[in-house]
Amino acid sequence: MRLLETVAAHEYGAPAKQLARETGLALPTAYHLLRTLVHEGYLRRDKGRFFLGDAADRLSSSGAQQKRRSTVADTLAHWRDRIGAPVYYAMYRDGEIEVMCVADSRETPAVAEWADFRETGHAHAVGKCLLSQLDDDARRDHLARYPVRSLTPYTVRDNDALLRRLARTRRMEPVVERQEYALGAVCAAVPITVGTTAATMAISLPAHQADQLPCMTRRLQTEMGRHMGALALSISI
Repeated sequence: MRLLETVAAHEYGAPAKQLARETGLALPTAYHLLRTLVHEGYLRRDKGRFFLGDAADRLSSSGAQQKRRSTVADTLAHWRDRIGAPVYYAMYRDGEIEVMCVADSRETPAVAEWADFRETGHAHAVGKCLLSQLDDDARRDHLARYPVRSLTPYTVRDNDALLRRLARTRRMEPVVERQEYALGAVCAAVPITVGTTAATMAISLPAHQADQLPCMTRRLQTEMGRHMGALALSISI
């Protein structure tokens, strides 16, 4: 690791003797480790100097992605505490609904995923918010793979009824569902545009607190407005 860090500090590479001296390693040990790192792709050698290799670049990229995910998780946790409700972040990616991050707590538990979120987008606010951002062909393609099915007495009844409801949803308007996915829970989802990707932030509440949902949704929108510029790169994960 010290060798990798030392090589990374030299933009134009460094020879083995210099790296051994700077890391405090015996020269034979440094040569052995450098050959191993080159063989594994973490370093490359060019004209006697060592540079970071493709494997190190991939490691760095993975670290940056983890940092972006951590930024999203920390932001959602902050919003959860400010709003007093669990906060969800989801995307529609490669034809699938993906819940990327959930911030909840013992005091504000998230809705239990008793039926696969990916297959039940017609019932929960997260899914309907994502589907509302797609064009008609993409919506029909999704429903051909995951057709509407009743989960509770309040769930929309068929594909056509859902498509009509989605068509009435105004752009950037929050989507609300009341006990359509799970009895005893209500949810609101706010659409986000991340490049060409459909995304959403959402909150949920126990059904007996449904009267608080509009106010809390506005608070979520306010928080998103304050931080979305800084968060825009991080949420494209």
